[in-house]
Amino acid sequence: MLLEAWHVLRSLVFYTGYGASVVAWGLFMVAVAPWLDYPARYRLLTVWNRFAIRWVQLACGVRYRIQGVENLPSHGCVVIANHQSSWETIFLATLFPQLSILLKRELLKIPFFGWALALMRPIAIDRSNPRAALKQVVEQGAERLAQNCSVLIFPEGTRVDAGQRLRFSRSAAQLAIRAGVEIVCVAHDAGKCWPARRLTKTPGVINVVISTPMASIDSDAGKLMHMALSASTTGMGHKQNRG
Repeated sequence: MLLEAWHVLRSLVFYTGYGASVVAWGLFMVAVAPWLDYPARYRLLTVWNRFAIRWVQLACGVRYRIQGVENLPSHGCVVIANHQSSWETIFLATLFPQLSILLKRELLKIPFFGWALALMRPIAIDRSNPRAALKQVVEQGAERLAQNCSVLIFPEGTRVDAGQRLRFSRSAAQLAIRAGVEIVCVAHDAGKCWPARRLTKTPGVINVVISTPMASIDSDAGKLMHMALSASTTGMGHKQNRG
């Protein structure tokens, strides 16, 4: 009981700083963004991401361990990851020089946070129209990749509790094949420390595993997503067995 109360208190401290930083950084970025080109804007935007990752470590004891950084390509690629919390969205943006995130367009309407998020050139889709959403992902994703900007897709489509897995959609594979780029899989267990539907953060170490890039040339979407799912599951299982 006392331990749980301590975790709640630490989480309240975290959200106080987190919320204040979102408002301050969102206003700052809206003011300076018109004067910056996209690469410079992205670098400045992700200063906040690095702060947030550091802040949750200091306030709540949530650390991370990463394996496979050497697998990150120097050029644009399609990145797929399992989705358990907000942590991985914040963290993954710090690993790439430029990263466009596939997300539901409602997120852009959130004051301050959504304003700053829009500056990162996300692919904001209407999930109520799957056919139009897929077309948008492929077309806008190909444009981003042609500009050497990687694209992050959560193929489960929503946040899932730690230890659970939903069916992967094929949109990431279809985009990679259309653009002729590699797919990089990122597996993690962030949900054990930053649960999707709970405010309380739990101290611990988040394991992150980055797979070797998978070529999309001469492949079909179904086979490619099967390989991606296998890489994601195997990579995370390896880390969990070690931990």
